[in-house]
Amino acid sequence: MNISAAELVAELKLLRRGRGVPAPQLAERAGPALRAVCRIDEDDENAEIRRKTTECLAQWAASLPDDLRIAVLAAFALHELARNPFYQDRVGWLAKQLERDDRTARRRIDEGIERLAEAAIASTSESGAGEPAYPSRSWHTEELRVALALDQPVPEGFEFRRIVADADDIAELDLALTVTNSAYRGESIGDDGLRVDIFHGGLLTERVMESSDRVGLALRLPTPLNRRGRHEIALRFRADFTQPHFVCVPRHPVDLFDLHIRFPWPMPEEVVQMERVFQDDASDDTTQGLSLSPDASGEIHVQFRRLEPGFAYGVRWKHSDPTLPGSVS
Repeated sequence: MNISAAELVAELKLLRRGRGVPAPQLAERAGPALRAVCRIDEDDENAEIRRKTTECLAQWAASLPDDLRIAVLAAFALHELARNPFYQDRVGWLAKQLERDDRTARRRIDEGIERLAEAAIASTSESGAGEPAYPSRSWHTEELRVALALDQPVPEGFEFRRIVADADDIAELDLALTVTNSAYRGESIGDDGLRVDIFHGGLLTERVMESSDRVGLALRLPTPLNRRGRHEIALRFRADFTQPHFVCVPRHPVDLFDLHIRFPWPMPEEVVQMERVFQDDASDDTTQGLSLSPDASGEIHVQFRRLEPGFAYGVRWKHSDPTLPGSVS
């Protein structure tokens, strides 16, 4: 579907009315252009449409200047301080933040929406709406969310993954966990070195050493998936690692990788975000990346989109007494 910026601007201006994105009738208000750029399927319900729309708008808004970013987030009731149920009230809140009148605030919102649509169209044209950025012959991950707690006696992570079948009769997933530079290098990593528990979504049928530090996992699905079928899995992994980084190195395409890491006290001296680097470079202090700062809870939150198989995406840190995780695939 060919989408123009003007079409998307018109739909976004309708979307900002009333309660904005939190509106209960969101499925009726999401037009064809918005559905295309946000990859909203026909059978998606309100909650899923809201999630996809919120993530897309937040991603596109992040590229805007601060005043326009705040303006569009307030317009759609996505700003935490501007969740008023009426659009006019959100305009008034924005005017106070900008120290301008309501008329100026409305102009900023209109300008922000136009820039938002341009960012959306550019993003869509790069990868193609509705299709993964890197085609797969079997399956790809639509969404991977990982929460990693390094402040536990043994580092512990939870992984929530939604996969999409790119072919018919997908009955098994080939997953992997890598313990980088493991103390078990050259030996089989047993349950004591890496424990994996499936919480829902299938049965772990095989565990093999694919290399000296990479454990392959075969997950049998409850029922085979046909093309475009979706399935969600959840697992927990616990391990002692020996490198101060956590990265995703996908073997199948990944649309979204969302990562939360909670650090132990004292906080790391340096935290760096890494995107599309070689796996071996993830542990190299000379590898450049965006500097991050843990919040008051000792946590960082990063997102990556359209991950290319074979490259690493994640976080590296320096710590005087590190607890060191490796990587997922």
